[in-house]
Amino acid sequence: MITEEKNNAGKENNSHAAGLEEEKEKLLKLSEVSLILDTYDDIFSDFDPRPYAERGLSDDFLSETNKRVRKKSSGTIELKFLIPANKRNLSDETIIKKRLTEHFNKEFEHLNSQKRKIIKEGAIFIVLGIVVMFIASYVLFGMEKDPLASFIIIVMEPAGWFLFWEGAGMTIFESRKITPELEFCEKMSRCEISFLAY
Repeated sequence: MITEEKNNAGKENNSHAAGLEEEKEKLLKLSEVSLILDTYDDIFSDFDPRPYAERGLSDDFLSETNKRVRKKSSGTIELKFLIPANKRNLSDETIIKKRLTEHFNKEFEHLNSQKRKIIKEGAIFIVLGIVVMFIASYVLFGMEKDPLASFIIIVMEPAGWFLFWEGAGMTIFESRKITPELEFCEKMSRCEISFLAY
């Protein structure tokens, strides 16, 4: 009789665990990006003791979110955190949503200004390169041949090309290196964040 009761209790526990797993799976399929948390602290750095409103975000959280969000198409991203029902706290969730939005807005602004700065510096280099090449051409064709003119041309031609290509490299390639992180922060700054119990 006792063994039957134990077997029935074991079956109930297994079916309850299976039911929780099914519920988790359903929740995961509902959203675009879902992350399972043990506690709210999983979102934040272990080394930062400040409250949620000021606390730094965890590198693991940022890395995992970045991987998941990059795979998604453009548009509004839904970020859903799955957290045990007994650990939920609505006031903490409101603070965390605000903190995440502020973080990604700030990062987006920082990266955007950094990209603009690189493009601006690259454009200045390109213009300087063209000016230097123009001066070298003027010296080559506008002045009589003398040792000083030859020396100026020898120095200015490579300098002009260097400035031009360095500027083009900055404008085209260096600015592109920031683009994936910039796009991630832009998507995250506009994402809809919600918490679901499991």
